[in-house]
Amino acid sequence: QVQFVESGGGLGQPGGSLRLSCLASGFPFRTYFMSWYRQAPGKERELVAWISNGRETTEYIDSVVGRFTISRDDAKNTLYLQMNKLKPEDTALYYCNRGAHPSASSVSSSWGQGTPVIVSS
Repeated sequence: QVQFVESGGGLGQPGGSLRLSCLASGFPFRTYFMSWYRQAPGKERELVAWISNGRETTEYIDSVVGRFTISRDDAKNTLYLQMNKLKPEDTALYYCNRGAHPSASSVSSSWGQGTPVIVSS
């Protein structure tokens, strides 16, 4: 079955960096667009960034443009999110999933546990 295992989160300082990883299994990873989502305490889950299946296209929400970079290693079935210049408002539980939009048919109903990111001095 489709599975996602997110890792790499933790406590980061404002201005610092973290690198998140998502190991996917149960489907042909290289053929799917992939995304990172986050859910802050008391807020709805939001799409943060997505990457096309050929790596040619990436998109980000405005608040992370110039700070976050999404990438993928199809040989390892792994999705990454490099987070630089961290801000307290980046604090959230981060998830990965398939597709480039929350309403895409490719989005799996099976979500991982997520990896927590806490940005604080």
